[in-house]
Amino acid sequence: MLAIFSKEFNSFFSTSIGFIVVGLFLISIGSLIWIIPGTFNIFDSGYVNLIPFFEALPWVFAFLIPAICMRSFSEEKKQGTMELLLTKPISLNQLILGKFFGCLCLSMIALAPTLFYLISLTELAAENVVVDYGVIFSSYLGVILFISCFTSIGIFASSLSNNQIVAFILGTVISLFLYFGFNGLSSIPVGDSQLYALDYFGISYHYKSISRGILDSRNLIYFLSITFLFLALTHYHLKSASK
Repeated sequence: MLAIFSKEFNSFFSTSIGFIVVGLFLISIGSLIWIIPGTFNIFDSGYVNLIPFFEALPWVFAFLIPAICMRSFSEEKKQGTMELLLTKPISLNQLILGKFFGCLCLSMIALAPTLFYLISLTELAAENVVVDYGVIFSSYLGVILFISCFTSIGIFASSLSNNQIVAFILGTVISLFLYFGFNGLSSIPVGDSQLYALDYFGISYHYKSISRGILDSRNLIYFLSITFLFLALTHYHLKSASK
């Protein structure tokens, strides 16, 4: 598994792809929260916190992570090296996990520089204002968990097609639906009521819960379950395709 992880991780930074991806992420998220006026702008919010930043992240990562993952299996299939990988002395689970952790680490590297936003936040705060770092770090935990979910979705989408663009579109659509879809469905009136319970199935509900500083085991179990589900679906599809 370590060999696959190393190959997957190094392939991003052996060319300019990894640097471009990280650079685009930092430019886009930085512009949204510091420069472009609007919902996600920290100055427009009027509060000394990173709530706009954490609200903008799912939108950016819903496109960035499928872009990172789209080549994982699609490229192997296109180049005809998938069969060669399956003949190596590694299990299918090790192959999937190696690619999963490789993509996950790249996303984490892209996220890491945003910790410097805490310095900016501290400098912006008035002398009598206390920055709630506990909630901020709780929100970062939520980000890591939903990145894990998006990565497993991206890996699954990449296993479905040998076309990277198709894999990217599938990964983005599934990620957006799981994050925003159930929330939208829960607000649709059905007779004299609404299906509020559907909101619990969406990533958004559990991410927002953690972002409020609520470290509930149910949220952790949800994120881990979604990640495991899509990794299991990837395993099932690849195993079926190899027969």
